[in-house]
Order: sequence, then C-alpha cells, then structure tokens
Amino acid sequence: MVGVGVGGSTANFTPLFSGGVTGVLTVLLMTPFLFVGFDVIPQSAEEIKVPYRQIGMLLVVSVLMAAGWYILIILGVSSGLSASAVSDSELPTADAMAALFGSGVFAQILVLGGVAGILTSWNGFMIGGSRILFAMASSGMLPAPLARLHPRYRTPSNAILLVGGLSLVAPLFGREALVWLVDAGGLNIVVAYLLTALSYLVLRRREPELERPFRAGRGPVIGVVAVVLSLGFAVQYLPGMPAGLVWPYEWVIVLAWWVVGVVFLLRLSPTRVSGR
Repeated sequence: MVGVGVGGSTANFTPLFSGGVTGVLTVLLMTPFLFVGFDVIPQSAEEIKVPYRQIGMLLVVSVLMAAGWYILIILGVSSGLSASAVSDSELPTADAMAALFGSGVFAQILVLGGVAGILTSWNGFMIGGSRILFAMASSGMLPAPLARLHPRYRTPSNAILLVGGLSLVAPLFGREALVWLVDAGGLNIVVAYLLTALSYLVLRRREPELERPFRAGRGPVIGVVAVVLSLGFAVQYLPGMPAGLVWPYEWVIVLAWWVVGVVFLLRLSPTRVSGR
C-alpha cells in the first residue's frame, strides 16, 4: 500500500471487472476458502485463556480485518499492474511490488514475506485440524489413539503428527491437484457454514434460555441471512453453472469426503448423538 502512493496508477484499474458474470463468480467461489482459517479460533477455544464473549468478538473482528486486508491487496496489485500484465504474470503480487517501487528487490522481499505467511497459516491449520480430529476421536467417530493427550504438554500429539504428515505430503501432488482441493473444499466449507447457520436457528428456537456468553444479534436475522447466502453459494458449485466444479476430479473429491463423513456419522452411538 505504501508502493501505491509511490508508483501506483488508477489507470490500471480499467477494467474494474473482467470475464463478466463468470469472472465475478469464479473469484467469489474462492472466498469461502480464504476465510476457512478463522474456524481455528473456536476449535482452540478450550486452550485460550480469554472469556468466551471476547472470543466471539475476536472472531468477528478478525474476519472484518481479513476482508479489509484482501481488499487492500487487490487494490495494491491493481494499481501496480495493468489487466494484461496481471494475466501474463505468474506471481502478480510480487510483480506489482516490483513495478510500484521500480526494483525487483522489493518483489523478493514480498515473496519472503509470503513464505512466512504460509508457515503461520500452516501452524494455524495444524492447531485447528488436530483439535477437530481430537474432538471426533473423543466422541467415538475416529480411532481412540487420536484422542490421546501428551502426558506433559496436554496436547493431542497423535492428531498433530497425523495432520503434520498429511501437510508434508500434500504439496507433492502439484498445483493442479491443490486447485482441485481448494475448489472442492470450497463447496464443503459452504455446506459447513450452512449447517452451522441452521444449528444457530434451531438452538434459538428450541433453547431460547440457553446461556450464551456471545450473542449474534437479538433475533434470527443473522442466521436467516447466513442460510440464504450459504445456499446461494452452494448453487454456484453445481454442474451447468458458470463456475461449477470440474467433473470428474473435483466432484470425486467432494463425493469421497461425503462418503467418509457418513461413515464417521454411523460410528456414533445414539447416546452420543443425543448428548447423554
């Protein structure tokens, strides 16, 4: 953003959008994946020494800050490179940094910062992913060893090792496979958003007096809006839509995840499902 004031140009903002509706939807469908990291906050809530109300506020503020950050990055890159230059670039953000400051050194600095950012995201996902596996194993959905806590650090060590191992192997599949995972994961993330919003509405109706340290609105409006938006997003992934998932690769990934999810669900006993 400092570079925008040094070498940026509003002339590069033309055109504001490209590809028409299809282009907008293609970018829009990537946004659920961009916001998936924030579920690490509630997943690690048991280990955060902060009142639950503040955790809820922290989650909302974090999402707003991230949205603002993404917008600033888009504006920065767009002011440094023309639309054709962005299309021809393999690393538009780095190339925009070099163009804004007139030196490739700044592009290298940005790349190093990007690598550091990836590592911090990796750490966050390892925390969130391992805690999900720990919770699922504790409820009987996954093998019991994944619920084992380290005798000294009281962390789910086996779950951490499993997530870490998968994280090391995943990049070896290449960029194309990772794009499939991002796209297919986007649909499943939206489904998770939808189920969460539905649970929100059901709990508000069935248990209105339930203790809620953090309350998202006084009525059901936020939940209803979340359900409508989630359904709208989910429809865009269907076959025949401008930004539908690629057959068979991405749909095979989605269906495989759902089959595995059904298997996990069947592992739960009725008493665990009812919460008794």
